[in-house]
Amino acid sequence: MSEIFMNDSPFYIALNSDPENVSEVQPYIDNIIKECNIKNDLYGNILVSVTEAVTNAIIHGNQADQNKKVTLNSKITEKMLAVRITDEGPGFDFDDVPDPTSPENLFNLNGRGVFLMRQLSDGVVFSDEGSTVEIKFKLS
Repeated sequence: MSEIFMNDSPFYIALNSDPENVSEVQPYIDNIIKECNIKNDLYGNILVSVTEAVTNAIIHGNQADQNKKVTLNSKITEKMLAVRITDEGPGFDFDDVPDPTSPENLFNLNGRGVFLMRQLSDGVVFSDEGSTVEIKFKLS
C-alpha cells in the first residue's frame, strides 16, 4: 500500500464483512464531501461507485465472513479524489467480468458493480489480484 493511503488518515475506516455494514458507506462519503468541499454534482457517482465496491468486497471478496475486514481509505488533492477499497479475500480476475450490457446478461440480477464503477468514475484500478480497487474522481 502506498504512503498516500495512510491508515491513520481521517478518511480511513475498517468494516466487518457484514452486508448491513454497507450502510456505513454513505456517512463516510458524506464526511469526505463536507470536509473537502467537493461539488455536490459528484456525490451520486461517488456514492454509487464506492457502495458497489464495498458490497462486492463484503459479499464476493470476503464471502460475508464477519471475521474479515473491508477497509476504505481516501486521498484527496485539489484535482482528484481517490478511494481505495480492500478486502481480505483471494481476489478475482477483473479482466474477465461479463459485460452486463450484452444481450445474454441483460436480465441477470447481479454483475453490474464493476461496470457501474467504471462508468461513474474517472478511473478504476484493481490490484492485489483483485482484492483492492482504487476508484478515482476528477474534482476540477
